[in-house]
Amino acid sequence: MLDLHLAELYQVETRALKQAVKRNIDRFPSDFMFELSKDEWSGLITICDKFPDNIRHTPTPPMAFTEQGVAMLSSVLRSKVAIEVNISIMRAFVLMRQMVAGYEELLKRIEELEVSTDAQFNDIYQALTQLLSQSQEQKQRRRIGFVTYDKPETDR
Repeated sequence: MLDLHLAELYQVETRALKQAVKRNIDRFPSDFMFELSKDEWSGLITICDKFPDNIRHTPTPPMAFTEQGVAMLSSVLRSKVAIEVNISIMRAFVLMRQMVAGYEELLKRIEELEVSTDAQFNDIYQALTQLLSQSQEQKQRRRIGFVTYDKPETDR
């Protein structure tokens, strides 16, 4: 999540949030928080047109926080709103992780289904191939049953 969105959720200024993070930078290693480069920020602005004009033209690129970084923000921002928002965000992350786990289980089931259907289709293909080869053999076989020969008619 970007610092500007978190600042809005925590009901603080983005400047104040960045200041609190910089004062406690030891709590935010690179896997908790990182600052976007100017190229990344300009690319993001180009792709996303939902940013307000005042944010698009900000000279400093935003900070991006991972799930752990958002959790760490609660220790840096000690307001009642920050704690409530942090709890809500953590619950959202838990729900997202559960959804991803559900998708992984669904993917596993689909793969199992593919394996079983591939085996079934292979069996069907082999049976059809065998039937086709038998039908060709049947064309060469003699007919079964009474054979009538055309005999010249005799006068009675």
